[in-house]
Amino acid sequence: MRAWCNGSLVDPSGPAISVLDHGFTVGDGVFEAIKVVDNRPFAITRHLRRLSRSATGLGLPEPDTDLVREAIDATIDGQQLALGRIRVTYTAGISPLGSNRDTKNPTLTVVTAAAAPFPESTKVAVVPWPRNERGATAGLKTTSYADNVIALAHAAKGGASEAIFANTAGDLCEGTGTNVFCVFDGTVVTPPLESGCLAGVTRALVIEWYDVHERPISMAEFATADEVFLTSTTRDVQAVHAIDDRSCENHTVTEKVAAEWRSREPQDTDP
Repeated sequence: MRAWCNGSLVDPSGPAISVLDHGFTVGDGVFEAIKVVDNRPFAITRHLRRLSRSATGLGLPEPDTDLVREAIDATIDGQQLALGRIRVTYTAGISPLGSNRDTKNPTLTVVTAAAAPFPESTKVAVVPWPRNERGATAGLKTTSYADNVIALAHAAKGGASEAIFANTAGDLCEGTGTNVFCVFDGTVVTPPLESGCLAGVTRALVIEWYDVHERPISMAEFATADEVFLTSTTRDVQAVHAIDDRSCENHTVTEKVAAEWRSREPQDTDP
């Protein structure tokens, strides 16, 4: 593992940011998780574009993406990562202890470490707390993850590795760190961005590489899906074999989508 903070490499286990950093005190920050394959970041341009969108959506200055690239290179250098994960975090920096912010000196950190592949399939759990698709941070990848921490703990009690949220309209939204796809009569469907879900990089590539329909999916309809799969930077395309107590053993279409992903991904590290 290697870490970088505000211009230089730092000890990953040592102090690096101020206790007054607004990202630490109130979660006033955004981040990206980027996959590393054979020591090269995957889809870095898409991730950095989303980092900028999230930052400006939160009211932060636009990050210097050239500096982010340099920091990423510095943290990969010297490692041998067949599979790894980069965490880029960008916050408002030192600010008052309340919600008011001072964005004169934002904080930028990058950490790169080895990663392990996810299993081919997983169990998910629907949680009772909705995403607010009309909220100020809807669709932004912010560091305010308390809702996700609570939801994942709830899901883990039932043996699930991911929690699934509806939105306030009662439609399927997303997982804590994943986008959700359903298969109905052979057709792949996923919620539109208007549902409040994050514009996932893997989600976008699957939509580009496979025939996917974007439309609202009610939670009642979700419960009848022939197949369900998740996408994310770390999971790629992962089948769902159970939703709460319901078994979902049919992965016929999901396997085709996963195969398409495996075929396309090695062709271009920055699609």
